[in-house]
Amino acid sequence: MLKIESLTPENLEAMLGRRGLAALDEKVVATVRDILRAVAERGDGAVLEYTRRFDGVDLKLGQIRVPAQATQAALADIPIKVREALELAAERIYEFHRRQLPESWMMEANGARLGQRVTPVGRAGLYVPGGRASYPSSVLMNAIPAQIAGVEEIALCVPPGKDGQVSQYVLAAAAIAGIDEIYMIGGAQAIGALAYGTETIKAVDKITGPGNVYVATAKRLVIGQVDIDMIAGPTEVVIVADGQAPPEFIAADMIAQAEHDPLSAAILITADADLPSAVLEQLAEQTAASPRSEIVRESLVANGRVLVASDLDTAMDFVNRYAPEHLELMTANPEELLPKVKNAGAVFMGAYTPEALGDYVAGANHVLPTASTARFYSPLGVYDFLKWTSVLSFSREAMAAIGPAAVILAEVEGLDGHARSVELRLKEPQ
Repeated sequence: MLKIESLTPENLEAMLGRRGLAALDEKVVATVRDILRAVAERGDGAVLEYTRRFDGVDLKLGQIRVPAQATQAALADIPIKVREALELAAERIYEFHRRQLPESWMMEANGARLGQRVTPVGRAGLYVPGGRASYPSSVLMNAIPAQIAGVEEIALCVPPGKDGQVSQYVLAAAAIAGIDEIYMIGGAQAIGALAYGTETIKAVDKITGPGNVYVATAKRLVIGQVDIDMIAGPTEVVIVADGQAPPEFIAADMIAQAEHDPLSAAILITADADLPSAVLEQLAEQTAASPRSEIVRESLVANGRVLVASDLDTAMDFVNRYAPEHLELMTANPEELLPKVKNAGAVFMGAYTPEALGDYVAGANHVLPTASTARFYSPLGVYDFLKWTSVLSFSREAMAAIGPAAVILAEVEGLDGHARSVELRLKEPQ
């Protein structure tokens, strides 16, 4: 299924060269542009049309929004152990993210006051993917930071299943998160509806949440109409391991990523000569037993790698070039490697910190930058739902102290009106 390869510069360049190309596919971009234009022009009618075409669900006009009472009904109907797990996840996500909330501030000196006001966006649109699986955890990961930020209006979009319904687990998670504005639409048409608004759906200020290539491309194209969190693509994990890492753990974590999607990537890097063969044996055995073995095999064949590096420093150089969404440091002393990490969405340290723990109940956000965008994007957080407003207040004396410098710079830039607006105040009788 996989072969053992040496980690070389050529390998790295080949892997980097394939990153992010799907989101720039011209056919995908053209299709998404047409969808967005149709939604902007025809609103609900276009949304219903594309839901029939792409999801195979014939919704009527009044069925786009899920009845508010459906969330509480779902919460009451799901197994108690699932409810308790969702509530535990929500509690831990809240505790992690509440520490991200910044404060407004002001500084004052010699009659001048400068500062920042931190305020939430007015309305947020959360996208939760569907299709191959349902993701109640994504509801919590998106909604809880928005609520901590103080967003007053939160709308949730989730694709319908083939039965024309939203997953009961997704609805239950929405109930736990206190979200009752839910729309049963997905894909690029959902992003268009959130960005431009329709007869049923009010436009938002910010869109967050992961999705397929059409969702990612739609988010890219509506930037400027609204803000977005990031352009997320297929999930990925890089595992840096030494000879003490259990091969069965490594294989299990690679499969956990591969089972998401055939486009997912699972990569092992090690400097140990014996570990790769042991991992390949475990991959074959565990994949055969996986209920999603077909997806796993397709993903591993297309995007999986088992790489042997000359040493762990070389492995970490690869990590920082690749900038993975998930990085597992499965070594005897992961703390020694952590300072070497420059680019990664999230770092999972030690053999007993699997990435899957972070997907659900660890508390850190699982909406993370993919496709090497961890070089400049951060995990979804409270800060994504906030904006900063600068505040300035000068007395006459404070203005006079620095005004001449402003006049000089305005004249250098050829902006006479700027210079005059300051000079008038400098010449005003005291």
